[in-house]
Amino acid sequence: MATDELKRILEALFFAAEAPLSLDRLSVLVERPKADLRPVVMELIETFDQAGYGFYLAEVAGGYQFRTRQEYAPWVRKLSKERPFRFSAAALETLSMVAYRQPVTRSEVEYLRGVDSGGVMKTLLEKGLIRILGKKDVPGRPLMYGTSRKFLEFFGLRDLNDLPTLKEFTALEPGLEMENWTEATDLLPAAPEQSNELTE
Repeated sequence: MATDELKRILEALFFAAEAPLSLDRLSVLVERPKADLRPVVMELIETFDQAGYGFYLAEVAGGYQFRTRQEYAPWVRKLSKERPFRFSAAALETLSMVAYRQPVTRSEVEYLRGVDSGGVMKTLLEKGLIRILGKKDVPGRPLMYGTSRKFLEFFGLRDLNDLPTLKEFTALEPGLEMENWTEATDLLPAAPEQSNELTE
């Protein structure tokens, strides 16, 4: 299979896929070793980045996916028939605690927040942004939580190492990080028959 033909096949797969495609998955689909695919995917990333289209090929959540450029978000939002929701401060706080301290139990999150967090954690689970990792080996065997692949995909992260460090957060202007998180969440669709607000 010629490289140009392989590029077109990969483009078609990325276009049709509903979630990021990993090199492992691509290798199975096109029946080629990952070592052959990686340079072709890197070339596609560069090609779409330089072409100036309204979308680009991004490495996200352990795979690759076409994503629209942020500056066109207002128009993309109009495509959605559902009203987008915004995270409440409690939901953002809880999600960030899970992301940075995982694996973490509900009681640990509640200790840090100082309030009951059962409702907001249940909603984050329903939205697929956090998941159950197992049970902690302590009396009572409480559930441990961590972020999901959907969390990485939604926030455009390749993996958890892409999360901003505490130093990077403190370098931002006060309140800027919360504003950015709230704006980013406008594109996450609400689950059917659920509230459009993530609340405490």
